[in-house]
Amino acid sequence: MLGGAMDKSSLVGSVMMAGVVMLVCYQATHGHLAALWSSKGFYMVILGSIAAVMMSMPFDRLKMVPGYVKRFLINKTRPAMETIQMMTQLAEKARRDGILALETEVAQIDDPFLQTGVKMAIDGVDPDTLEATMRLEIMAMQDRHKSGKKFFDILKTYGPGLGLVATLMGQIGMFQSLGGEIEVMGHMLAVAVVATMYGTVIANCVAGPIGDKLAYRSSEEILRREMMLQGILSIQAGENPRATLDKMASFVPVPERAALKAA
Repeated sequence: MLGGAMDKSSLVGSVMMAGVVMLVCYQATHGHLAALWSSKGFYMVILGSIAAVMMSMPFDRLKMVPGYVKRFLINKTRPAMETIQMMTQLAEKARRDGILALETEVAQIDDPFLQTGVKMAIDGVDPDTLEATMRLEIMAMQDRHKSGKKFFDILKTYGPGLGLVATLMGQIGMFQSLGGEIEVMGHMLAVAVVATMYGTVIANCVAGPIGDKLAYRSSEEILRREMMLQGILSIQAGENPRATLDKMASFVPVPERAALKAA
């Protein structure tokens, strides 16, 4: 699971969203999609949103934006059942052959967090120190994930706001043209409406859904790491593998626990 797998819901949802937006735009303009283009709206909303992000976040976090998008599309979180199965196998081996026997298993663990925890347990690190160290790692990971959600939250917040700014500018131009050519008034009104559309699409069709998926992905990974930590502490304490299984099963929804224990 180290490389991750394509998240089908993210991919299908993105394609559906793009298709729905394009279909509505085509029908609304009767095929004249050029009517949806506004250079003024583009400058104010698109470039303005980029500027707002740069003003709000440090550059070292902005360089990680491609990683945030990749995280949205590819799920690297190990499934709960797979995690429990792996931890149970480690617990059984440690119970049967001693915790030092896990040295041969460490190199085969593809999760850096779990690998570090097992190494510390093998080295005889004090349980309190092990737990504190691993929780610091979880906190650091959570902070990195917050940056990804923050990026899209900023777009979600400022995109519609900047669209409103462009709308007000378009209305000012329209009011100034009262009594003049109707074509100029129509152009300025179009600028106002299109700019609002740009901001709304950014917030509701792109930034909002991606930010929410990243938040869900973060909470899911934190739960998996907490599960691993409890398993490591149980193995280090020399508890029965059944006790280790029961501890980790508490992180799984109740309907799945019966199937887990049966397996």
